[in-house]
Amino acid sequence: MNVRPEELPAEEATIERLEAQPVNAAKVRQPLYAARKKIHPKRAEGAFRRFKWMVMAVTLGIYYLAPWIRWDRGPYAPDQAILIDLANRRFYFFFIEIWPQEFYFVAGLLMMAGLGLFLVTTAVGRAWCGYTCPQTVWVDLFLVVERAIEGDRNARIKLDTAPWSLDKIWKRTVKHAIWVLIGVLTGGAWVFYFADAPVLLHDLIFFHAPSVAYFTIAILTATTYVFGGLMREQVCTYMCPWPRIQAAMLDENSLVVTYNDWRGEPRSRHAKKAAATGQSVGDCVDCNACVAVCPMGIDIRDGLQLECITCALCIDACDGVMDKLGRDKGLIGYSTLFDYSTNMAIATNENTAPIDPARVRDPDGRYHDKIRHFNWRIIFRPRIILYTVLWSLIGVGLVTALMMRDRLQMDVLHDRNPQYVMESDGSIRNGYTVKILNMVPEPRMVMLSLRDMPGATMSLAGETWSQGRFIGVELEPDTVKTMKIYVTMPKDALPSETRDFTFHVEYRTSGEADAYTASFIVPEKRK
Repeated sequence: MNVRPEELPAEEATIERLEAQPVNAAKVRQPLYAARKKIHPKRAEGAFRRFKWMVMAVTLGIYYLAPWIRWDRGPYAPDQAILIDLANRRFYFFFIEIWPQEFYFVAGLLMMAGLGLFLVTTAVGRAWCGYTCPQTVWVDLFLVVERAIEGDRNARIKLDTAPWSLDKIWKRTVKHAIWVLIGVLTGGAWVFYFADAPVLLHDLIFFHAPSVAYFTIAILTATTYVFGGLMREQVCTYMCPWPRIQAAMLDENSLVVTYNDWRGEPRSRHAKKAAATGQSVGDCVDCNACVAVCPMGIDIRDGLQLECITCALCIDACDGVMDKLGRDKGLIGYSTLFDYSTNMAIATNENTAPIDPARVRDPDGRYHDKIRHFNWRIIFRPRIILYTVLWSLIGVGLVTALMMRDRLQMDVLHDRNPQYVMESDGSIRNGYTVKILNMVPEPRMVMLSLRDMPGATMSLAGETWSQGRFIGVELEPDTVKTMKIYVTMPKDALPSETRDFTFHVEYRTSGEADAYTASFIVPEKRK
């Protein structure tokens, strides 16, 4: 239960007052080319911080460990679970194998990623930026290293302003060395997705790997070190387009991190004294804890800002202060614009007077019934449902296409010059280049046949003795078999004009088959 200002507990005196000023202030914007002011975020404690630890552990674990997962595909295919095989133009993901002509699966995944980003942003603001964006994850990792070596916020500020000494040189050297090592591991993990990881690791150590591997590691080491260790919030503010796009995704029912000034204002560091003199006092004690923990260096009390990544660490910091004061949590919390505007109208008497906390509470300190609070049902609104349905339909379509796709495909190209050959006995022969694609990592024997053209026979180039309507073809695993096929029509069975027929290929063991309609060309006039 909330308490009235005049009943503030003595614990208020124990609240740490932090002299933290926002680096990126909404009210006073820095020039575009102003020198960077370093941010020293204080370590936060709370539910959102624990959730961020969990997300960081899961995402980094997947990134660094995924290339080492093995998956048995038999003797004719690689046994790395996730592999982008550029040399053979394949993408392997556990039991799924994607060929270049199946790039529409990748396009579908990109569409799902885009719709998923729209869905998450519409529902809970920039949650992607605050929790799972690689920039956020690696900055968090670099901050863990920085805090472990240099200490928390006050210690780091003191070290920055201190003159150079052996202690400062040692700490800075160790910190940057570990940052570089993280960069090397990041680049190394990336290249392992493009080759067999154990083999490539051996080649990298003994300098037998291709030069492009070392070049890629060097580039990713530099970008990870610079973006995660040196630039940090500047990447989000100046390099990433999403902060400027997200406004189009938000609506009045989107949940965003909000300072509820209808409850917190007027703020005071001496609330008890102010209340004793009859002044109206809100719940905010102006401790600046929310500013101190913000990795973007903003003051959430200035309202929703471009720099805010919705990491919710300010919620943890403020909730901790409210706990010490014995007040309700949620002075800073997830809220919608509609709820905020409704409560603000109550606190300001329909925007005709300054904020008065007495307007939102009963005499016993409880909120009025008209005050709107978070309701999880707000997530299930038409716009969210539409995004979810579209996202699900694309996913179902991809899975359906994946399960129904043919693993045996054929393509046929008619010879252009000459288009036909008249043999000595008056029969007409057409040449075709037939390509049969075996998309299974095992050898298969398939049957190629002619259909829809009675009397015609076919033979492999150089093997005229094997003429017939059927040819057995042995396919190597995961390869394209290219053959030159001659189709011959005897003189007494020649059609009067060009005629279509069908090449049919079938793997009888599984029933997989494919067909291609080709044209048999004859002379326009014949005697």
